[in-house]
Amino acid sequence: MNFLIKILYLISKLPLKILYIFSDIIFFLNYYFIRYRKKVITENLKNSFPNKSNEEIAEIRKKFYRNFSDYLVETVKSFSISEIESRVRMQHINQHLFHEAKAEGKNIILLAGHVFNWEWINALAKVIPQKHCHPVYRKVNNDFWENQMKKVRNKFGNEALEANEVILNIFRSKNNGDSAYMFVADQTPHFSHVNYGLTFLNQKTPAFIGYDKLATRMDLVFIYCEMKKVKRGYYQVNYHRIYPDGEKFTEHEVVIKFHSLLENTLHKHPDNYLWSHRKWKYQNSIKTFDSEK
Repeated sequence: MNFLIKILYLISKLPLKILYIFSDIIFFLNYYFIRYRKKVITENLKNSFPNKSNEEIAEIRKKFYRNFSDYLVETVKSFSISEIESRVRMQHINQHLFHEAKAEGKNIILLAGHVFNWEWINALAKVIPQKHCHPVYRKVNNDFWENQMKKVRNKFGNEALEANEVILNIFRSKNNGDSAYMFVADQTPHFSHVNYGLTFLNQKTPAFIGYDKLATRMDLVFIYCEMKKVKRGYYQVNYHRIYPDGEKFTEHEVVIKFHSLLENTLHKHPDNYLWSHRKWKYQNSIKTFDSEK
């Protein structure tokens, strides 16, 4: 494994223009021969965009494979990418929201979707006034990739937290504006935790609701991270504060608003989402369904 780590690290040191040659090769093999999860991707797209023609679905799928290939090599690049290059390649819009939260003395919950390239958001820790920035991740079964991705998420002064420990950490920490927690919030809940669902992209969708417990019990600032691929190797994330309709969030309100914002993003750039994941596999196991979304 140490040998593999060294090889991947050396590859990550290559300029992105070279790594994108690898991406082109991956795309060619994947799109024309391997066809990674083509059936899942096609079904997800057709169900999400029922008004699009087969030709439009095929075009989105092809662009997805290109973006997915870029995502793979960009993730490898994350092993050694510098702070300067990260800040050049990922532009952060509406940074004043973080200063507002700091002035209000409230910690921040960042909510992002699996929109490419969410892995490159880590350098945010170097540009915001919060002292502690915690990317939230899920453990993977492979110890090698678990260790490597944790190292990536701990770069730039970040303090990564595993999903099962983050909620308790937030409740125990001072709510003083010094901390930001970064959730990829469109995760599919484990089968045993499919308690709540809503309509998302025209489908009955199980929703992860851990952060909803925080919204109703603590006075926190919730911010949606709208990811956009400007061009190859360059991204923009536009931050939008999510406000409650009343004095404070009601149950599931922040979950509904996050999914509405994410849906709007995907309608604008449908090819830039991780369509290969099985987000809707447990939709028939939802215990509580919000039909008003």
